[in-house]
Amino acid sequence: MSVLVGLATLAAGALVSSTPSPSASADPSCPDVEVVFARGSGEPPGVGGIGGSFVNALRSQIGSRSLGVYAVNYPASTDFSNPNFPQTVVDGIRDASSHVEATAKNCPNTREVLGGYSQGAALAGYVTSAAVPAGVPASAVPPPMPADVANHVAAVTLFGTPSGDFLQKYHAPPLAIGPLYQPKTLELCAQGDPICGSGGGDGFAAHTSYGVNGMTSQAADFASSHL
Repeated sequence: MSVLVGLATLAAGALVSSTPSPSASADPSCPDVEVVFARGSGEPPGVGGIGGSFVNALRSQIGSRSLGVYAVNYPASTDFSNPNFPQTVVDGIRDASSHVEATAKNCPNTREVLGGYSQGAALAGYVTSAAVPAGVPASAVPPPMPADVANHVAAVTLFGTPSGDFLQKYHAPPLAIGPLYQPKTLELCAQGDPICGSGGGDGFAAHTSYGVNGMTSQAADFASSHL
């Protein structure tokens, strides 16, 4: 599952350092829209099943505009007891942040859509942070992404984001969507999903239902309306 074990000592370190402001011209190969998506725990490399469903739904809504897809490069590990697990999440946040910043610089006209599922949703949420999470020494981590990068991120869509109680249970820092991203962020939690909600109902089945319960289409509607 998307557990962020021990992230309090490491996770915010993935909020990468600043890069130069976006350039004035774009590479002609830059897509009109790009989805940057972090898969959930245990899914094979790529955007995962939920991410793939979201990408397909969004593609059907953007007409003739070109769509690029970037799968966040991180293990999405389920080995939560491994002392190196927190660093794998940090590495993913760093990879996502670096890619978003590089795209903003090199493809300033590309509208980016940041997303994630489960562990990946928490990862993507941390990417938007405006400050180092509480409990993490600021001196030990790089600063958040530059504020101007937010102008290039059209929407943030998160599926099954671990709740505050869930994060606290595993000693992860609180997750706060940055103010610049809040108006364009959609967090979806399926009924009965114990990871993002109160649990009960279908339990883990609910947590894996986003690709078939209509919520990836709902998220695509939201994202396309913000492009």
